[in-house]
Amino acid sequence: MAVIVAFGDSTTAGTPGFQSPIEAPPDGEGNVESQFAYWLMRSHPEWRVLNRGVNGERSDQIRTRFLRDIADERPDVAIVLAGVNDIYQGRSAESVERELDVMYSAARTLRIPIVAATIVPYNSATADANARMHAVNAWIAKYAAEQPLWMAFADTRAAVAADDDPDRLVSSPDGLHPSPDGYRQMALALEPAVMRALARR
Repeated sequence: MAVIVAFGDSTTAGTPGFQSPIEAPPDGEGNVESQFAYWLMRSHPEWRVLNRGVNGERSDQIRTRFLRDIADERPDVAIVLAGVNDIYQGRSAESVERELDVMYSAARTLRIPIVAATIVPYNSATADANARMHAVNAWIAKYAAEQPLWMAFADTRAAVAADDDPDRLVSSPDGLHPSPDGYRQMALALEPAVMRALARR
């Protein structure tokens, strides 16, 4: 069985419908369909996807957990989705990129393939916040394209964005997070990237 660890913030945890096993040990709590990990495992019973999302965490906080957990767990693949809370709190795109670079580089040192996911939109984002999110996401796409042997890119933002406004969620219970169907759409975007990453083991 392939072990995939998903590191991130609320959009990995499954907020607002689900609390991750880190937030509500040992198994999490709420609507299991409100997390992309559930949908990935539903499509691939041979995968064990560990939800390591924590609502509200910035990329620097995720990086602290990542460096410890990635070394301890040595998964077959690590999904990294981080940065929206940094942007929400007014931090720069460059600061998010620095934190992501540390995580990506640590995984490479351990020879663990990375799925690099993009920051998803939230409906109350200002034009400036959206510009910073787009900058980070463009950087993620470029970084992954330059490291094809150990990284796979997943555009999770596009997966949950409204057709008529790419800076808004197509479906959301609170304007900040995807609906369960949005998490399903995220899983559909992540699935081929995880498959590519597993093939590089």
